[in-house]
Amino acid sequence: MRFNCKPDISVIMPTLNRARHLERAVQSVLAQSYHNWELIIVDDGSTDNTFDTLNQYILRYPNIRYMKQSNRKAALARNGGIQASFGRYITFLDSDDHYLENHLETRITLVEEMQNVSLLSGGFLCDEAIMVKNCYHPDRLIGIRECILCGTLFGKRELFIDLEGFSDMEYAEDTDLWERASKRFSVKKIEDPKTYVYQRADDSITLNY
Repeated sequence: MRFNCKPDISVIMPTLNRARHLERAVQSVLAQSYHNWELIIVDDGSTDNTFDTLNQYILRYPNIRYMKQSNRKAALARNGGIQASFGRYITFLDSDDHYLENHLETRITLVEEMQNVSLLSGGFLCDEAIMVKNCYHPDRLIGIRECILCGTLFGKRELFIDLEGFSDMEYAEDTDLWERASKRFSVKKIEDPKTYVYQRADDSITLNY
């Protein structure tokens, strides 16, 4: 696979000690029906065998890049990936989740059909029983479907640059970005197609925050 220095889509994947999940996540990007992408994996200070797990992909696929930084949390790891990216569109993949094979194709098609829309969110499969803390009322729980799920954000590059990426927050940085974006850009939350698969790991922020 030849490297295209101007891919259509940049996929940003932050990770921290998730070596056991990484191959499924990376393989799901490789299996995409839409091929003009780059994958930027931002290792946020892993101490497990993350690099050894990824090295086979880094060596084989020039459009998969690996960055390592000291632990700065997911929001700033994503910002590092955004700054290193080349895509016209930017999206995300949490390292314990994965895409169905038509995920990128459906998202770029939707955004290009709705030319006034700069950011999409939604369209994911998950355990419907998952409840998370409400970022506005931390003593309350809400269903995962009511949330903005960072991995499903898909937007135009200029939006992320204009907003200066994610705020330095440990929780709900995706909701914060969505709200800031909605004040300055046209955004759209979708239910279908459900092509992003959300898997909550035992050490997930949404589980332990």
